[in-house]
Amino acid sequence: MATKLEVTEFDFDDIKTNLKTFMKNQSTFTDYDFEGSGMSNLIDLLAYNTHYLGYNMNMLANEMFIDSAALRSSVTSHAKTLSYEPTSARCSTALINVTLNTNLGSATIDAASNLFSGKVDDVTYQFNLLEDVTATSSGNYIQFTNLKIYEGTKIVTNYTVDSSNIDQKFLLTDNRADTTTLKVEVFTDVTSTVSQVYTKATDITQVTSSSNVYFLQEVSGGKFEVYFGDGVIGNALTDGNIVKLTYIVTNKSDADGVTSFSSTSAINTVTDISISTVSASGGGSEPESIASIKQNAPLDYASQGRAVTTEDYKVYVKQLFPNTKSVSVWGGEDGSYDTSLGVVDTAAYGKVFISIKSTTGNNLTVTEKSTLENDLGRYKVASITPVVVDPEILYLILTTNLKFDSTKTTKTYSELETDVLNVLKNYNTDTLQEFSSIFRHSEVAGLIDNAHTSILNNTTNISLAKYLTPTTTSSVSYNVYFRNALYNPHTGHNSIHGGILASTGFKLSGDATTVHYFDDDGSGNVRRYSIASGSRVYSDNTAGTITYTTGVVSINKLQISSVENVDGSTSTKIRFVAIPDSKDIVPVRNQILEIDFVNTSITASTDNVVSGSSSTTNYVTNSNYSTTTAY
Repeated sequence: MATKLEVTEFDFDDIKTNLKTFMKNQSTFTDYDFEGSGMSNLIDLLAYNTHYLGYNMNMLANEMFIDSAALRSSVTSHAKTLSYEPTSARCSTALINVTLNTNLGSATIDAASNLFSGKVDDVTYQFNLLEDVTATSSGNYIQFTNLKIYEGTKIVTNYTVDSSNIDQKFLLTDNRADTTTLKVEVFTDVTSTVSQVYTKATDITQVTSSSNVYFLQEVSGGKFEVYFGDGVIGNALTDGNIVKLTYIVTNKSDADGVTSFSSTSAINTVTDISISTVSASGGGSEPESIASIKQNAPLDYASQGRAVTTEDYKVYVKQLFPNTKSVSVWGGEDGSYDTSLGVVDTAAYGKVFISIKSTTGNNLTVTEKSTLENDLGRYKVASITPVVVDPEILYLILTTNLKFDSTKTTKTYSELETDVLNVLKNYNTDTLQEFSSIFRHSEVAGLIDNAHTSILNNTTNISLAKYLTPTTTSSVSYNVYFRNALYNPHTGHNSIHGGILASTGFKLSGDATTVHYFDDDGSGNVRRYSIASGSRVYSDNTAGTITYTTGVVSINKLQISSVENVDGSTSTKIRFVAIPDSKDIVPVRNQILEIDFVNTSITASTDNVVSGSSSTTNYVTNSNYSTTTAY
């Protein structure tokens, strides 16, 4: 009786073994189990064929669901069923003022022919206007202010509508096209000189049978397709209509950072042109990634075109500002923003606050913030006002002492410390530097122990650092927010040695020689002192307050005239360092944690008990301070 084939195996070797097992139970072919025989080659062929079919069926099944799909075309197709449009590539944009030194009554900058250029790393990039701009004379000059220019090459594509061509598609021909720059015009026929501008449909409930709207979807190759209504939802096109697509194909983030621009040609015959930069170029980005589409499409569908929850705002921020790496959103009931104090705990009802860490590492410009706030307006409900604020960096200074078994390694102290340093750098990049990413002390201690097999244990302590930029022209009070509880086991803790607070140096108005510092008395008071003969001389024992439970340091009004060097370099900021109450550090609202590797110290020493040595050798790297005055 023939043995039944096992049909649950998909690996080539398993399939081949099953086929051989089947062949053992027949007598017609006897050379199936001899490598190099004709029958053995046929069995290999059958096994490969089965393996291919199994793999393809598995891939096909995966592509049927957005969570498991691997092909971009499959992911975008699933996203379309959720009414989600992936973000295209984005142009780098800038704001400029253009002045024509002429006594002409008025002038127009022609978007089709007048271009601007700028350089990044000796590479010249071309910038465009989307529409013509006209301005009138003011005496002997004509000024155009706050012109938004877009990097890239302007492309114009014309299509003749032909309903008999069932495969006709109106495509943006390059996958680097920025769909936000797209202009769609429809002409009656090839002889028409007047077009009807179609707008992108954003709310299907407002689209009628006569609405001049277009729809947009990503298709194969990462390109975008424009399509139109059917006469029921949106106006339908007729044969012979001419569809004109105008858009910009961009170099994406490559053109970010242009600070100086020039005109590539005369404007309205004027060649005496002055251009000043209001905002350097930025915002260029890649098309939305597959992972981002998978995450955002279901969330966008759940929000139904409205920003109600903080998660809704996160979705729309990522759509509207593609350079978003991480975003934090909180309601006004949980805190607010003060232009002079920054993010504070005071409630501001009717507002939602948004903080963005960009992929470039730079804060959003004033223009980018204003544009994002306006764009979010169409998604908000009731009278909620979105406010975009900059992220705050809370630096972590680590002091790590590790012990290792010298019999298990030939590495030097320096090499072991470099191993640990690399582990910390990877942790800083992969885990920290995003909103809500918590520093877990036990996790970091484990990573250090696992940096090399010879490391037996480590002791790692943490200090928190924040930077303050003082006003040097007037007397001002300041607040420094660590937003984590600070160490204060009892009243007066460590008062003699400066408490748990330290700062870098600064000078006060009227005294060009004395360098001052801050510390605390362990009882909630911030003190100001200077150094004389190696000792602290206190000039103000109540220079401010420190609230240990909330991590807030308040400095009373004083006029700081200058700031001392920080880490050996000229600085405009004062660094405050404090010891936290817990070794687990939690970022709050717009805070992002980042390890300060300049001041982090790593000390390696041999373990006396394991090595049997009576002495311990130490080696220290990356240590830039030894006393609190050097913070």
